[in-house]
Amino acid sequence: MHALYVASVFVHILAAMTWLGGMFFLVLVVVPWLRGSGGVDAAKFLRETGMRFRDVGWACFVLLVVTGTFNLYVRGVRLGDFTDETWLASDYGRVIVAKLGLFVLVLVNSAVHDFVIGPRATTAIALSPTSSASAALRKKASMLCRMNVVFGLVIVLLAVFIVRGVP
Repeated sequence: MHALYVASVFVHILAAMTWLGGMFFLVLVVVPWLRGSGGVDAAKFLRETGMRFRDVGWACFVLLVVTGTFNLYVRGVRLGDFTDETWLASDYGRVIVAKLGLFVLVLVNSAVHDFVIGPRATTAIALSPTSSASAALRKKASMLCRMNVVFGLVIVLLAVFIVRGVP
């Protein structure tokens, strides 16, 4: 069982690294590069890159749910704990609830970005890159991405607290 747990933690960390690293790459490299490149069809490139990363990101989310659930189980967390006032009042319980709550926010934020705002933004940019509508949608999509990066970083910090304790 221990080897399976270690493998699960390993896959969990890899999935988190892949998702968060991909977000950093898009936010810090791809988008700034596209803003400065005059010869590239930015809308097409961003749409295709986003579609490919969306598939990777949602695969990572599935892996995170499966491995995270298993990891909590192995660490002794049960569904009943989420209604146990003593457990919820402990640092461990509060950190787990906070991490899971932020993860749910990431999922909702990602769904809105990936299936609503992002596609609308890339369509608007393709039709009229300088229009106020495309600028507004681009800002919304960018804000959702940045929020997810911040949420992801806080989730990593909370994961450290789960393993090492709250300072």
